[in-house]
Amino acid sequence: MSFLLKSMVSSQVKNLGLGGGEEEKKDDGAAADPAAAAGMTREEYEEYQKQVVEEKMERDAEFAHKKAERATLRVHLREKYRLPKSEQDENAIQMAGDDVDVPEELRKMVDEDTVEEEEKDSILGQIQNIQNMDMDTIKEKAQATFSEMKEAAEQKCTVM
Repeated sequence: MSFLLKSMVSSQVKNLGLGGGEEEKKDDGAAADPAAAAGMTREEYEEYQKQVVEEKMERDAEFAHKKAERATLRVHLREKYRLPKSEQDENAIQMAGDDVDVPEELRKMVDEDTVEEEEKDSILGQIQNIQNMDMDTIKEKAQATFSEMKEAAEQKCTVM
């Protein structure tokens, strides 16, 4: 660790031109054996490097799995709302393995949203929604819809 710190600091000082050249000459001999520079034996240093590589692989695997979980959720939402599929999401799921599920917290959130949407889509939900609106808003929406339909019909039909 101290080796990395020394090399980073000395290179920064060298770049600034503040006389880091003397330390660099001393570090050249130690750079040949990074274990000695780190204050460890050769076996300890190799074990340390092995642990660092294993931890990095575990972090990368966990990251890929989380990424695939999010991609799975996006795929489910795209299917639900009939949106086009994404190649990136499918690739992320395949890279992590096809046994990826949506996390429990996200599944609960999606289920709650589904229940709310079903309530809004029901007739009672529409009636309650109409009661909450004022007549001016309803009138404006109806006129906007009518004018949009009229414009679309005029564009498609040459007789009108």
